[in-house]
Amino acid sequence: MEAISVTKLNTIIKQIFDAEELLHNIPVVGEVFGVNITRNVLYFSLKDSDSTLPCVCFYPNYFDLVKEGDKVIVTGSPNYYVKGGRLNFNVNKVESAGQGKLYEEFLKLKEKLQSEGLFDASHKKKLPSVIKRIGVITSREGAVIQDIKNVAWRRNPTVDIVLYNTRVQGVNAESEIARAIENFSHYENIDVIVVARGGGSLEDLWAYNTEAVARATYNCQKPIISAVGHETDFTIIDFVSDLRAPTPSVAAELLTFNLQDKKANAQMLFDNFYKVCKNYLNSKINQYNITKLRLASLSENLLSYEQNRIFNLKNQLIKNYGDFINQKYYETGLIETTLNKINPTNVLKQGYAKLEQNKKAINKIVDLDRNQAFTINFIDGRVDAKTIDNKE
Repeated sequence: MEAISVTKLNTIIKQIFDAEELLHNIPVVGEVFGVNITRNVLYFSLKDSDSTLPCVCFYPNYFDLVKEGDKVIVTGSPNYYVKGGRLNFNVNKVESAGQGKLYEEFLKLKEKLQSEGLFDASHKKKLPSVIKRIGVITSREGAVIQDIKNVAWRRNPTVDIVLYNTRVQGVNAESEIARAIENFSHYENIDVIVVARGGGSLEDLWAYNTEAVARATYNCQKPIISAVGHETDFTIIDFVSDLRAPTPSVAAELLTFNLQDKKANAQMLFDNFYKVCKNYLNSKINQYNITKLRLASLSENLLSYEQNRIFNLKNQLIKNYGDFINQKYYETGLIETTLNKINPTNVLKQGYAKLEQNKKAINKIVDLDRNQAFTINFIDGRVDAKTIDNKE
């Protein structure tokens, strides 16, 4: 037989499914898991105890009826996707058929633990302000630890990450996870614990819905973050932990600061401080210049005032000195006039003569001793004389 192409084989298979009328509008009952909505298309799977069936629904009015762990009856037809070579069950109708067994167990345990206070906010511990080392509980072989390291070290390369390797599903997973939490609880060299795994069905995440993991989380002495599944997945550990992160990557972001942002903030603070200092210095320089100009202006005005005052004092002094000199000239003139009037020489110039006897002026005849000589003083000299005749 001649070999045929993959596309041809897949086309033949699709044609067989499309041609078989018995495969159209078949009701199928099962438990929902792996719910995901992408671009307004609902993807999920149905399962029973032995098998699973991938389903696709293009009808948004049925999206709210398809919830993780619910038991539903879907009506539709199998469709073989030629390009991808896989089978999907195209759903055109959804009816509720009750909750699945696992989901019932989930609700029962949730109610029990909640009644015991394991979910109380008063029990929640705050994250430390400084986180240097993060303890991560997950599988070393999964993508989760790589996502956490990539995000954490991209944001802050100085943070340490300590991995506690455990199974994340299957046999013994819950006991390994509980033991890892207990060990990290007493490990002094970590600041916070992250319990993480990727998304999955309710069955895949069941280890995180167990009482053993819940109580280990409640009794943990260190802050513990649950980062299990996708944003729409909720597990018991989410309610018991101190903080729930929608995804492991978000947990890494919550526990690390962005070093570049810190550097940028520090640079911004430095630039602002430099700007404030520069503005302050410029302000003081301007004040100094203004004060200097004012002082110069005041000094100039004061100097001008003092110069004017000294000039006025000088003029006043000169005027007062002139008045004083004139007054003295006037007084001297009066004295001189008076002296001239009483100057004997001036009297003699008028034809008078001065008589002296025994060096005493003779003003009256009775004062003259006729028996002695006397002197007659003229303007141009003196003569000695004596009385000849005494007439009174």
